[in-house]
Amino acid sequence: MQFTHGGELVGRALAAQGVGTIYTLCGGHVAPIYEGCLNNGIEIIDFRHEQAAGHAADAHARLTRNIGVALVTAGPGVTDAVTAVANAYHARSPMLLLGGAAPLRTKGKGALQEMPQTEMFATFTKASFTVESTSDIPAAMQCAFTAALSGRPGPVFIELPSDILFNAVDPPAIAPKVVIEPAAPTVSDVQRMFELLREAQKPILVAGTQVYWDEADDALKTLTEQTGIPVFTNGGGRGTLPMTHPNCFKASRGSALKSADVVLLIGTPIDFRLKYGEGWAPGSQLIQIENDPAELNHNREADVALVANARLVLEALAEGLQGMRYAEWLAEVQTFEDAKRSKQAAWEALDDVPINHFRFGAELNRFVDEDVIVIGDGGDIVSAAAKVLDITLPGQWLDPGPLGCLGVGAPFAIAAQHLYPNKKVLVVHGDGSFGLNGFEFDTAVRFNLPIVSLVGNDAGWGQIRAPIKKMMGRAPATDLTSARYDLVVTALGGYGELVEDPLEILPALKRAFASGKPACINVILDAEGVVKTGASSPYIF
Repeated sequence: MQFTHGGELVGRALAAQGVGTIYTLCGGHVAPIYEGCLNNGIEIIDFRHEQAAGHAADAHARLTRNIGVALVTAGPGVTDAVTAVANAYHARSPMLLLGGAAPLRTKGKGALQEMPQTEMFATFTKASFTVESTSDIPAAMQCAFTAALSGRPGPVFIELPSDILFNAVDPPAIAPKVVIEPAAPTVSDVQRMFELLREAQKPILVAGTQVYWDEADDALKTLTEQTGIPVFTNGGGRGTLPMTHPNCFKASRGSALKSADVVLLIGTPIDFRLKYGEGWAPGSQLIQIENDPAELNHNREADVALVANARLVLEALAEGLQGMRYAEWLAEVQTFEDAKRSKQAAWEALDDVPINHFRFGAELNRFVDEDVIVIGDGGDIVSAAAKVLDITLPGQWLDPGPLGCLGVGAPFAIAAQHLYPNKKVLVVHGDGSFGLNGFEFDTAVRFNLPIVSLVGNDAGWGQIRAPIKKMMGRAPATDLTSARYDLVVTALGGYGELVEDPLEILPALKRAFASGKPACINVILDAEGVVKTGASSPYIF
């Protein structure tokens, strides 16, 4: 009989699921898991804060369409990771948080860092539970993988008491990799979709995060090219149809919704980004495809609502709508788009100093190609850049998601660079968001991951400052200094530059990537830049 400790069982289960890296901050409660990972060829990247480790696991999950794993110690280690788990939940990301805990044998006696942990995660995870026997670890891990990947993807928390991890048992079998079979739409639902779309004159399709997760980008392209249906992308769906494609639009969604007679939403919740379903064309009909039944008919009653795989739905629609063309409507949406983009183009061309946010975005867009992964971490600066950037590949753009959590930039970038060492990884940072996890450039230096941060520095929490000032005439608690974030990264062992002229943004980016080091380009922006353009802030009071 060969005995194996609990940490080894965790490592074996992760390896069987195809997890090649864990993201962590060390702690004695979970030490056996490190040995289990090393024994099974799993890399360990350790961070300076547990929140950052959690965000990195979230990004890993999104970029691999598999489980991403963060490992943290008990008590404050677990609580530090709460925000990352909540963000992954709202972004539909199957991250797994493994949390240490005081020994079961002393539970309730007041052990070091003992606290009720599983209850804390119950409302924003797919599952949250404690493993109470070492031999149960493989089955518990299998349950966690299945829960995280099934239906609407989402995070799972497993509490692993230290005695369960250190205890040795005769090892049980490790289950094979969890693979979720796609849910096909019913024939009746497909027929009803055909009826609505064949009668429609002005349909639009909004491709959300599920289109990315279901690897439905080819099917989306086929459908829109066959029919001419205008496409807007949302959330993680950005890049599933290239933004340079003539049928993909990004500036005119509001105008299109006011005119569309059929709205086809695929994995796109009817939340603040779609104005809760309000202000659409009178009498418009809704087709809603989801992997989460709770989202169906939420905020607006759908005419057809079903839980199904996005790729299978789009393939069925492409086959059934052959011969349908919405060319006149596509041209009309293009006029909406042109009107919006022409106003924005004037701001993108400004040579003013301090630099305008849209000019910042335009210079960034000149740099980004298919070899660049872009991460948005901020408020106004990310909103402005997103309006300009042409994202052309699935998974090329990462942002927090609908929770709007700041601080994801460096952790997301570290995971992305680790997974794709031949890609350039660029963070669009606000100066406020840089401060949350900017110290993780130390992590990037230690692991030789040459990520680059382009900080839009307007010396404040701009997305909050502008609307508060407009309402109250002043904006307390929203000012920052024009700090030298570039020097912070230089001090940590990276590369940095200060930029004040828009013509220097592109050369500075090229120098930063050429340095081969983690880098920060600190760009001084006009504090009133977004206000001057009249661009509406996505911040909702």
